[in-house]
Amino acid sequence: MSNFLYPPRASTYAGEVDALMNFINYLSIFFWVLITGLILYFAWRYRKGNHQAAPSHNTALEITWTVIPTILVVAIFVWGFKSFMVLSRAPGDAMEIHVTGQKWSWSFEYPEHGVRTMNELVVPANQPVKLIMNSSDVIHSFWIPSFRNKMDVLPGRTTTLWFEATEEGDYRFYCTEYCGDAHWNMKGDVKVVSAEAFHEWVEENSKEDTTTPLPELGAKLFQSKACFTCHTTDGTSSIGPTLKGVFGHDVELADGKSVLADEDYLRESILQPGAKIVKGFAPAMPSYQGQLSEREINGLIEYIKSLK
Repeated sequence: MSNFLYPPRASTYAGEVDALMNFINYLSIFFWVLITGLILYFAWRYRKGNHQAAPSHNTALEITWTVIPTILVVAIFVWGFKSFMVLSRAPGDAMEIHVTGQKWSWSFEYPEHGVRTMNELVVPANQPVKLIMNSSDVIHSFWIPSFRNKMDVLPGRTTTLWFEATEEGDYRFYCTEYCGDAHWNMKGDVKVVSAEAFHEWVEENSKEDTTTPLPELGAKLFQSKACFTCHTTDGTSSIGPTLKGVFGHDVELADGKSVLADEDYLRESILQPGAKIVKGFAPAMPSYQGQLSEREINGLIEYIKSLK
């Protein structure tokens, strides 16, 4: 369900969040119309030239306009606090997924299933899911509009967020904390599937790809791991150095030295990107240590070698 104000509702508590928001919106509209109307009326009633004296004091009126707003504010606080407590405490049977925010991508690890993904979160419908989140660099913020939840993701601190998706489909998520040049592209999809489809997805993705040719596998990983966010393949400038024609050529480093871009250099750049910083670029690339299998690393290297 959606309207012109909100995206579709797709979680168990989206309706409650919308109800509170609607109450505040309609209440604000009501008082805006009432107060603006009274201002205009009294400005006309006691305008210059009208010798009727305006009332100077009314105890009952002053008590009324103090008590009623106080009651409404307290009601909004109680309602909001109740919703906050629901959003803050994940059910005990929630499936846990570890989330890492980094410039400029999201990685997800399913500890119970041995699956890792990048910028794609796959979850079963009607199953509570708890995200255990941290950042490897700066402050990020994880937001799924259709689920009506958002949480900051901080370096050196763990934050959590939970939801239970009610409708199968694809839902966009975003980073809502400005985190650098490619902040605009730090987004992805939540794919809500049936329980059966989720188990099939786990089985398929927990197996290593041993059949796809290495350059083709590398090309797929270049997209799925969001390498394109910082590196181009056509020679144009971006946040990171272009990868076109880099293999087999000398690369000038920030410390004034140069290094040959061979297989060892590419491997080190993937696993320890801070070891050798290319001149003119900031050390913004995260490490993919532990996120790629040996075959996947080789696939990326072969793909880069093919970019002539």
